[in-house]
Amino acid sequence: MLARILTACVLIPVVVALVWWGAPALLAAAAAAVALLALVEFFNLGERVGLRPFRKWTMVCAAGLFYAQYSQGLVETHSLGRGVSIVQVHEVGAISIEVVLLVFLFGAAGIILAMRRPLLESLPALSISSAGLLFIALPFSYLVRLDEMSQTGRELILFTLVLIWAGDTLAYFTGKSIGRIPMAPALSPKKTWEGALGNLAGSLLVAWGFSYWIHLDLWSLFAIAGLANIAGQMGDLLESAYKRGANVKDSGALLPGHGGILDRIDSLILASPVVWAAYQWLTTR
Repeated sequence: MLARILTACVLIPVVVALVWWGAPALLAAAAAAVALLALVEFFNLGERVGLRPFRKWTMVCAAGLFYAQYSQGLVETHSLGRGVSIVQVHEVGAISIEVVLLVFLFGAAGIILAMRRPLLESLPALSISSAGLLFIALPFSYLVRLDEMSQTGRELILFTLVLIWAGDTLAYFTGKSIGRIPMAPALSPKKTWEGALGNLAGSLLVAWGFSYWIHLDLWSLFAIAGLANIAGQMGDLLESAYKRGANVKDSGALLPGHGGILDRIDSLILASPVVWAAYQWLTTR
């Protein structure tokens, strides 16, 4: 517990400072680096069950996803009414997520056709590589997309981070003190429904606190926080399934007291796109 607290005391101020004062390009690069480290751990788990990924190609395309999300901030769409819009690109080099996914698709196909590995490894390699891109890199890259939102981007990133941190903290102490009913014993024996409700309560408290800062009505923030919390808990359980399948306790050992990078961002991976999508929907309806 001491190592866990000390690690958090070092990392949290660094992350908050990066989000609030860092340039968008720096934040995108930092998020991409975290995702690549998480991918390494994910692929290590896969190799423990006999799945050998296309590591280099997938990681190149994962970095491309973060650039694609960043480059969306270089594009502005001005509506002229009656379905007519003008798209303005401020810098050369903006690409879309679809382009990156198509590049990954045809690159992976080319690797399979040209590789010297046994053909028996083709499907497993493609499966674990695609899973890494779609279940780790793509959803986590929406942190960068949040940052690209005008006026409220940095506030929304901090909102997402804090609701996950607060939910995890309250879940731990609630589960420790009154947790009785197992939530998913096959995946994570220590998680309880009482802890899950504490997790949700922590996120809703964060929404209440941020309602004085983010210009959105309280009930909308409650809805975003609730959906993001559920997605975050799904991400946590999903990562537990990875580790159970690979028969390991932690995804890595990079963060003392926390395990690996994937252990630390598992909830954030699925919560990030939910915050982005829910905020977009609630503010444009």
